[in-house]
Amino acid sequence: MPRRATLPGRTLRHAATAAAVLVSVAACGSDPNTPTSASTGQASGPAVVRASDAASSPASAQASGSPIACNGSGEVLGAGSTAQANAIDIWKTTFSAACQGITINYGGGGSGAGIQQFTVGKVAFAGSDTALKPAEVDATKQVCTGGQGIDLPMVAGLVSIVFNAEGVDKLVLDGPTIAKIFNSEITQWNDPAIVALNPGVTLPTAGIEAIHRSDDSGTTANLTSYLAATSGGAWPYPPSKTWAGKGGESANGSAGVAAQVKQNKNSIGYVELSYAQTNGLKSAAVATGASQPVDATAANAATTFAGAQVAGTGNDLALTLDYATKQEGAYPIVLVTYEIVCDKGNKAATLPALKSFLTYTASDEAQQAIGAKGYVPLPAEITGKVGAAVSRLS
Repeated sequence: MPRRATLPGRTLRHAATAAAVLVSVAACGSDPNTPTSASTGQASGPAVVRASDAASSPASAQASGSPIACNGSGEVLGAGSTAQANAIDIWKTTFSAACQGITINYGGGGSGAGIQQFTVGKVAFAGSDTALKPAEVDATKQVCTGGQGIDLPMVAGLVSIVFNAEGVDKLVLDGPTIAKIFNSEITQWNDPAIVALNPGVTLPTAGIEAIHRSDDSGTTANLTSYLAATSGGAWPYPPSKTWAGKGGESANGSAGVAAQVKQNKNSIGYVELSYAQTNGLKSAAVATGASQPVDATAANAATTFAGAQVAGTGNDLALTLDYATKQEGAYPIVLVTYEIVCDKGNKAATLPALKSFLTYTASDEAQQAIGAKGYVPLPAEITGKVGAAVSRLS
């Protein structure tokens, strides 16, 4: 089990607890907090536009009273993780209202596709739910002149095990059972293993339709990292973006999996929590070894992020996560989406606009905006490091 990280000022645990509280506050519709220095982490010089002055749309109101530094102009292209697509949509609406000379265009396609597009120079940033592997870092050097790709954690969330079992409102699963379901070893809803985890629940006498991602996906990588750490060998494959389990049905992207589960009775799948909420899907609680099963909520995921540790070096801020946590109230199937950018060698024409956008997304204001939509605001110690790394991009 990885050791807990302690960073200057306060522990990540304290920061994550505060984040969990802020999620609840944001969901209740209160005014955003005053931004931290990460919100304005630009060198002196760029024009500062208040979103409340730029437009009167509801999205602009989220940024009311908070400065967004608008520097540069033109179109900034990104692609990759579908887990963060909803977050990017929220951010680009608010940012574009303030910085009307900058257009943010983000396409999904999955983490694998995003990294591929980044390494051939098609996009300025890629979204990936896993940090770059050494071979991928080497590949980025072809487009990052004099530098390399780095991982900037920007969107924290959780992988929800969504289900549509007839007559079942609440469901508890654990690592071995989830592994066997998705590897076609448990094929009936009333299997003894599921019954044992759900006393008093009437489970349907029906087959399970397990739905997984068809595209290379960081969401898949995080789920399989959890299964590898907790299934006791029931998941015999290494963690990977590419699905390796036997049988089941496939769907493209988080939106595709959510749609399939919603449409098909007695199905089960895995998506980032915001897709579960958007589609009105039920999420299973996970038995971790704590005294009670842990619900799939942003607050419970924040408890797990309290143990996040920065494993990268220099400007690379890749994190380690404890998928096998047994801490009370810590939801274990979590993910972090990284924005992958060049530390050096970014295209000069779009660099100022890219830095403006990423500075905003790392701000307290932006993190709380997505916290109300099923994501988990990252601890301030992490976003502060991200903001500093963004300021050093060249």
